[in-house]
Order: sequence, then structure tokens, then C-alpha cells
Amino acid sequence: MQKSFHTLPSLTLVCLPLLLIGCASEPAPMPKPEQIISGETMLRESQGIASLGERWKSGKQLVDRGNAMVSEGEAKIEEGNRLIAEGNKIIRESEEHYKNIKK
Repeated sequence: MQKSFHTLPSLTLVCLPLLLIGCASEPAPMPKPEQIISGETMLRESQGIASLGERWKSGKQLVDRGNAMVSEGEAKIEEGNRLIAEGNKIIRESEEHYKNIKK
């Protein structure tokens, strides 16, 4: 039981300076209030966003036009290849008929 009486004063001697240091330190800083955005700032930012929207819209239109042109081009290439194949077939048949007539 005597041990606990000896630790109490030494515990008090350790805790008292810690308590004083804690009380003497500066308080936590108050958070800054959120600034109110002015109407001019909102207008300027919204115009910038609208400009970005218009730019995106024109870019999307270019992509759509390009995709349409590529589709048309691919269709024309397929049609051209079909015409070439048909023309080559007619040429071969004509040459075969000519060879048959010549015999």
C-alpha cells in the first residue's frame, strides 16, 4: 500500500507540467469562412464553361462528319472493288470466247 503513496506524488509531478504546457499552447486556428462568389465571377466562369461546351459541340460535329465521310468512302471502295471484279470476269469470259472461236 505504501508503494501507491510514493507513485502519486511523482505522477503528479509529471502530469502537472504536461497540463500547464497543454494550457499554454496556442488554440487551434479557426477555419476560414467560405468566400462568397461574386456575380461577376459566376458570370465569367459560366461564359468560360459555355465556350468549352460550344467547342466540344463543334468537335463532335467534325467527328460525326468525318465518320460519315469514312462510311461513304468505304461504301464507294466496296462498290469500286465490285465493279473491278465484275469487269475482270467479263474480260476473262471474253478472252475465253475469243480463244474458243479461234480454234
